[in-house]
Amino acid sequence: MRRKQLFKQTIQWFRANMPEAETELHYGNPFELLVAVMLSAQCTDKRVNMITPALFEKYPSPEILAEATPEEVFEMIGSCSYPNSKSKHLVGMARMLTEKFGGRVPDSIDDLRQLPGVGRKTANVIVSIVFKQPALAVDTHVFRVSGRLCLTVNAKTPLDAERQLTEYIPRHLWSIAHHWLILHGRYVCTARNPKCSECGLKRLCRYASGQTPAMNG
Repeated sequence: MRRKQLFKQTIQWFRANMPEAETELHYGNPFELLVAVMLSAQCTDKRVNMITPALFEKYPSPEILAEATPEEVFEMIGSCSYPNSKSKHLVGMARMLTEKFGGRVPDSIDDLRQLPGVGRKTANVIVSIVFKQPALAVDTHVFRVSGRLCLTVNAKTPLDAERQLTEYIPRHLWSIAHHWLILHGRYVCTARNPKCSECGLKRLCRYASGQTPAMNG
């Protein structure tokens, strides 16, 4: 199957079977989403959603979080992955938001990436969800699923995968495609023991058919 046709059929399946797809992180405003996405790196959304209610109650704004110490934040996020570095990044992020951006989450990828602990993936998520800009964030799920489906071929980095995906996926679908691939990777095309027998995309997938796709990595 030609690559353009593969993308077309994959998108058709997702649009029919997952017409609504959105983040599973809980948040009430752009600042809370930024904190939650930063915490979600190498950590499950379920775990993050257990941590954030108390964290948001104690630090409801960038100005208040900016006054905290990393040690104080560490005590509240210790059950997530890499709490030491994340606590430092969260405080640093809040201080820069307060001092440089007037306490408001910026709406550009370049500005967001100036914040401590914010990389391209996190910036893409924020501009996509909060500001409704076309962006396709590539996390571990997106990277894995796109490789197994051969939507991406021999992608060495998340940025390489992002470039391949955005070349073939229509711009107006970039944001929802991010959620399609994440949710599919989280619940069906899992890293270990993927549920290929239950997958609606198995007829398109070389991995499911036992062939060796040009995997990412």
